[in-house]
This record gives sequence, C-alpha cells and structure tokens, in this order.
Amino acid sequence: MRISIVNEQDEIIGHEDRNDRNLDAIYHVSSLWITNGKGEILLARRALDKSHDPGKWGLAVAGTIEEGETYESNILKEAKEELGLKNIHPRLGTKTRSNGKWNYFTQEFLLTLPDGFNDFKIAGQEVAEVKWFEVGELKKMIKENPDMFLNGVKRRMENYDFKS
Repeated sequence: MRISIVNEQDEIIGHEDRNDRNLDAIYHVSSLWITNGKGEILLARRALDKSHDPGKWGLAVAGTIEEGETYESNILKEAKEELGLKNIHPRLGTKTRSNGKWNYFTQEFLLTLPDGFNDFKIAGQEVAEVKWFEVGELKKMIKENPDMFLNGVKRRMENYDFKS
C-alpha cells in the first residue's frame, strides 16, 4: 500500500510504500469518534494479529491516508470496511500533530449514532470487538489500566468534549 507523505503544513509532497517508507517521513491519518445519544463512546479493540498495538482499545475507526485519498474519503472507506457503516455524514473535528515514535497529522471526524445502535459488521482482520463506554467508566479504566488503550484515546479523553 502506498501512503501519502506530507510536509509540515500537511500538504502532500509524495507517496511511499507504507512498509518501506522513510521513518522520518510525515504521513496523515483520519479518525472517527463515534458517540450515541446517551453520550457513550464507541471504541474498537484492535485485532490480536495487528502488527502495532494488538488487542488495545482505540478509536472506533481510523486509517492511514493512501495515495489518491483525502481525509474524508479515507474515513468513509474505513467506517465501511471496519464497522460496516454506510451513508454516514461525520462532522469535521480537530486536526492534531503527533511527534513521537510515529510522525503524522490526524484529522478527527465526529459521528453521533442513535441510542441502541449496534448494527456493526466487524472486520475481523482489523477489529476484534467494539463496545460502548460511558465517559466516567472509560476515564476510570484509562487511569487504572492505561496500557489497555492507544495513546490517541488517552490524549483525547484528557479534554473530553466532542462538541469541538
């Protein structure tokens, strides 16, 4: 898979094979935070055979932008592939920059589903399971067992407000 490589302004400057890319190269990712009318947050537990962070709880949907994709086209594709969600209209959220082990921009999207919605078609190669979490319960779990969660979830929950 070829992914888009971007500059410091998040402008595409080229494409590289994901597995052979320069590790200093900046790429970009889309993410989808899903809530319901009760204010619960949907998280997905990564498949156990994933190369990075297997079995950890993370965003309901996320994906690395491939050649020819935009943030929006990627998140719509990933939502369909990972959870079977079609005809959704997520709201644009914040864009952040990560400078750690990986160097990337993340464009967040927000989606609210109706209470009781559980009609997910989980992609087993990507997702082991999905679960709705009450905000207080999730914050407590992150505090007590931080290694169960991806860093993006932990950072986002520090300043929880999906109205932004």
